[in-house]
Amino acid sequence: MEKLLLITRALELIENNLTEDIKTVDIAKVLYCSKSSIEKLFKYVTNMSIRDYVIRRRMSRAAKDIVSFSDVSLLELAFKYGYGSNEAFTRAFKKVWHVTPSRFRKNPVNFELFPALNLEPELMEDEKMKSKKKVDISELYDYIKERRNCYLVGVDIKSLTPINEISREAGDIAILTALNRLETASGDEDIVFRIGGDEFVALTNSGDMEYAEKIVNEILSHNGEIFKYGEKDIPLILHVTHYKIEFNTIRYAELFSKMQDQLDSIK
Repeated sequence: MEKLLLITRALELIENNLTEDIKTVDIAKVLYCSKSSIEKLFKYVTNMSIRDYVIRRRMSRAAKDIVSFSDVSLLELAFKYGYGSNEAFTRAFKKVWHVTPSRFRKNPVNFELFPALNLEPELMEDEKMKSKKKVDISELYDYIKERRNCYLVGVDIKSLTPINEISREAGDIAILTALNRLETASGDEDIVFRIGGDEFVALTNSGDMEYAEKIVNEILSHNGEIFKYGEKDIPLILHVTHYKIEFNTIRYAELFSKMQDQLDSIK
């Protein structure tokens, strides 16, 4: 429990100081532990270094700012997140999102690529700590209810863990590739959103099963196609399903789990 509280406090410090020049040594000082101790614990829990986590969280927050504050220049945002030039900011942003900030502003994605980790005591099991990612789909609930007779198409990456073991950056590319396949297969009136780490759903605007099956088959036709990570060619395979949700009996609190259950049923 002591270690869980330590890593939880570290995550809080990082989240509250994303626009500050926070270093591992500063975190260790606040937590009254050694730099090596917090580094080892952080690596064990998150499978990445504190530095890599900070960069991903900063660029995830910066992506939100790029979209939300269209009147703020990219240079101002670069300064906000501790970068002294557009070039340095662009390098960091592109490493996470694989596009430049200017291209992202023109064509943003509708999810947070790297949500803040949130650890809770009940997630401990046999002294192994796990991360829990919270996903808020409350803004979509009413819209989904309006399309109660329409199909949903869900996708999930098959075997993401081995890709993450190659590199977290490779895992990020896999997630973006999965999103792109779903968005490309979906129609202009369909709404694509994220429900989990590597799980996406398209809310279609059609109650026609053939329409949903067409999306599913289009995505499946690309299974096994590769994406590039450095000199590596990595094949990407997606689980895909289509379904409807009975809204007469489902509550908002159950919606998210119902969508994940549909994906779990085809794995």
